[in-house]
Amino acid sequence: MNPSIVIMGVAGCGKSSLGLAVASAQGLPLVEGDDHHSAASRAKMSRGIALTDADRDGWLDQLGQQLRAHPQGLVLTCSALKRIYRERLRAASTGLLFVFLDISREQAQARVTARAPEHFFSTSLVDSQFETLEPPSGEPGVLRVDALLPIAQLQAQVSAWLHTKEPA
Repeated sequence: MNPSIVIMGVAGCGKSSLGLAVASAQGLPLVEGDDHHSAASRAKMSRGIALTDADRDGWLDQLGQQLRAHPQGLVLTCSALKRIYRERLRAASTGLLFVFLDISREQAQARVTARAPEHFFSTSLVDSQFETLEPPSGEPGVLRVDALLPIAQLQAQVSAWLHTKEPA
């Protein structure tokens, strides 16, 4: 049985790119967390209004349902900025693992600005992402990686780490 994996971090860190690479390498389905935001939340973010815990409540419920619906394992992209959000996801999937894409504010801002024409997320929200972020340092089942490494190298790091997590 494969564990489910959350690829997490602030906007612009590369969650979607790494999630796709890891899902492909592990033979797991990919669930894009952004696809499960409500229309109201997407509209808020596109106007540069940061989401609140209440805004994220239904979204986290939906992501938990996705985890429960895939007991064979999946790769989920989700910012999972606060520990309470990660705990809610862990409650939905025993043994849930997290890959934290670590990136600086300046680098995230540059990436979000570069993708602005194709993405709903307002560039003005990068600062709020960092204000909300509670890095998962010291939490169980977390791999921290440098978001600036090439995707192929990151995928190889994640796959090697997952191999150490497989049951004997």
